[in-house]
Amino acid sequence: MTATFDRAADFTFDLAPGDLPESTREAAALMFLDTIGITIGAGPMEAGRIARETAVALYGCGEEGLGARMMFDGRKVSAAGAAFASATATDNLDGHDGYYPTKGHIGVVVIPAIAALAETVPDFSGPEALAITTLGYELSGRAAISLHNTVSDYHTSGAWNALGVAAMAARMRGLSRDQLRQALGIAEYHGPRSQMMREIANPTMLHDGSGWGAMVGMSSAILAEKGFTGAPAITIEEDRVAEYWEDLGSFWQMEHQYVKPYPICRWAHAPIDAVRQVMLDNNLTHEQIAKIHINTFHESACLYPGIPTTTSQAQYSLPFAVATQAAYGRIGVEHISGQGLNDPLVASIHERISVSEAARHSVRFPMCRVADVVITLTNGQVIESGDVHARGGPESPLTREQVIQKFMEFASPSLGEARASEIRDAVLGFTSEGSKFSDLGRLIYDAPAN
Repeated sequence: MTATFDRAADFTFDLAPGDLPESTREAAALMFLDTIGITIGAGPMEAGRIARETAVALYGCGEEGLGARMMFDGRKVSAAGAAFASATATDNLDGHDGYYPTKGHIGVVVIPAIAALAETVPDFSGPEALAITTLGYELSGRAAISLHNTVSDYHTSGAWNALGVAAMAARMRGLSRDQLRQALGIAEYHGPRSQMMREIANPTMLHDGSGWGAMVGMSSAILAEKGFTGAPAITIEEDRVAEYWEDLGSFWQMEHQYVKPYPICRWAHAPIDAVRQVMLDNNLTHEQIAKIHINTFHESACLYPGIPTTTSQAQYSLPFAVATQAAYGRIGVEHISGQGLNDPLVASIHERISVSEAARHSVRFPMCRVADVVITLTNGQVIESGDVHARGGPESPLTREQVIQKFMEFASPSLGEARASEIRDAVLGFTSEGSKFSDLGRLIYDAPAN
């Protein structure tokens, strides 16, 4: 075993809730809340429904102690199937958190995994739930950075967040250090190394590969638990990546996640925010706008350029998302689904938008997501936004109250305000010593009443 694996194993098994700085615990609770809000909001969407039906059809559980109810559905499948279904649903409402250096998403698998695993183990404390959540984020994030810095392709999040799920399962199910090593190796080997830019060019329900990442991570841990072996994970154990693991337990990536104000690919957020800021600062309405020109980074400029015909296309759009923001001052689920895809007002604004790649923005990616817009008004006035960072990240963070408000906005329409409020209070209550995961568990498995 290598020193880097030993560091990862020590962190997996020895991290105590009291080891987390208070700021990390608070961040973990907020990220948990933000992600579960997106899981709830995604429930009625077609991709989530298909994923749940597929889990029932293909991923049933034949062994006592490894079954789990699917979140906000109630039917029991295997733990791997339950994690797959919830992660796939969450991944298909693109409003979940991310971390710039990973160029992807972690909470999308961590929260479905902990909910599925909780069905297979005895109850545990709220602070332990936050420690497990943090474990998933910290290992996944470093595996991502290691992968991106050692391969040429840009792989989706499922390629590396599977390792975080495997580590969470190893801790919760009491695997040995050697079983953890095998599980991480299996998860890395089978993790979906799907090419992100293919999905950007042709948006579908595949999204960021995280449904498969959750299923692979969970399956890998159970395989290792039963004696299956896997080659050591090179994103942890290869010499070239050792530097990315040296700060494990001292630098908390958990505190540096971004929260999305909109259920749209993060690459579109800086242009959206630039238009939002210009309109707010100048008290503009969409009727006053003649043209919008967007200067953005390469990956952002590659987003879907046309009027979307599916929710997947809408969430990977750029001009459509900007047009929606200009029209309504917000972007909600109703704008990226159903009749929102056939909105004549948004289509008319879309026609006035042009996009260019700006080299000065491209060189700052992925550590910054920056864009600027030039808006020409109907009276001929030209307004330049200047460079604008996407809101919700370290440069322009949302407040705690804004994150909580976002949760309520996504959760309440499906669950009702009373149940959503109970979930909010249970998750935020995990920072208290007397809390239990079951405080939340009783609220997250039954299907919505309406």
